[in-house]
Amino acid sequence: MRIIAVTNQKGGSGKTTTSINLSAALVERGYKVLLVDMDPQFNCTTGVGIEVQDEQKTVYDLLLDKERKHVEVIQQTDFSGLDIIPASLHLAGAELELPQIVGSEFLLQEALEPIKGYDYICIDCPPSLGRLTLSSLSAATDVLVPIQMGKWALMGTNQLFETVELVKHRINPKLKIIGVLCTMYDSRTNLSREIHAALKERFGELMFQTVIRIATKIGEAAVADMPLIFYNPSSNAAKQYRQLADEIEKR
Repeated sequence: MRIIAVTNQKGGSGKTTTSINLSAALVERGYKVLLVDMDPQFNCTTGVGIEVQDEQKTVYDLLLDKERKHVEVIQQTDFSGLDIIPASLHLAGAELELPQIVGSEFLLQEALEPIKGYDYICIDCPPSLGRLTLSSLSAATDVLVPIQMGKWALMGTNQLFETVELVKHRINPKLKIIGVLCTMYDSRTNLSREIHAALKERFGELMFQTVIRIATKIGEAAVADMPLIFYNPSSNAAKQYRQLADEIEKR
């Protein structure tokens, strides 16, 4: 079972959209996939049609309640083969609580360890390098870094890569960066082309061949609380996420 942490501490990188649609593309190929929403904004949860309710058990409970079992937290979505451990606003409090717990960086790893029956687990990390992201990296086998083609695209990437290497060295030796993904690419602008070229020069073979281009259908699917793969399967953007899934399989 592969555990992919989708992370970039910069907001607006396409992290959640990537998590949802990569997972859906893998499900479409016949894989069983579990999404884990580690972002207190819980956009990944609502993005697959799960309504967040006060009494709902979430990843917060799984992390901080030793008696809580994963079977109580995993929810089925309306999309066969795709399940989720949802998030809620309560998860924001975990950033304050986790530093007080010895070994908190291992909590997600320990929570996911008993889970069987999935081919992939995809973790949507928060847009920060705090304890929730550290816990996600400690549990993962692979790291996928989406980068938006904006002016500040490269900001923070050095720190992110250093954090991944630190986690690999001290906590999780199996961790590796599986690739860097260009998102929100607009071939009509010089800025997108220049940033894409700069990323290719910097990251070389780590760059995915797949490029996720700006598309209105991506936004429409988000409004509909559906993965694009199922909302509009024939769209160019859906095809791009399928290409990404193909590259993931081969890496």
